[in-house]
Amino acid sequence: MTRIERAKRDDAELLLQIQQRACVAAFAHIFPPDQYPFPAVEVREGWVRALADAEVEAYVALVEEEPIGSVSVGRGRLRTLYVLPEQQGTGIGSELHDFALARLAELGCSEARLWTLTDNHGARRFYERRGWTLSGAVRPVPFPPNPVDVEYRRELPA
Repeated sequence: MTRIERAKRDDAELLLQIQQRACVAAFAHIFPPDQYPFPAVEVREGWVRALADAEVEAYVALVEEEPIGSVSVGRGRLRTLYVLPEQQGTGIGSELHDFALARLAELGCSEARLWTLTDNHGARRFYERRGWTLSGAVRPVPFPPNPVDVEYRRELPA
């Protein structure tokens, strides 16, 4: 049974670990780890800022008290969604996704947006199957080799 609980202000390290494991596995074709080590310092600092931001909510998914994924929302965005590699394909990602959209709707959002890497084909299929469409916006990722993010949008039920 999955339990989703709000991350605490001191959970930056836990959120970093989940993100790092998920990203290193999923993005090796974009950020080869031998050439582009995971930017742990910068990502940890980002989590510290996010956890201190009153407009951002971060959550951890637990199974038998073990953290297996995370999701964060804020300012009308599905900011992050990470599932540990060994848990992918178990439905945890869908559960976190649906939880995040419900939170955004509860916060009064009528539309949600998110960014994902252009070459993150698995995530793009995941989001498109759930009704997300490209907005047309793109941005460079701040970490070398600076791939491109694409933005998706989705209307939320009232």
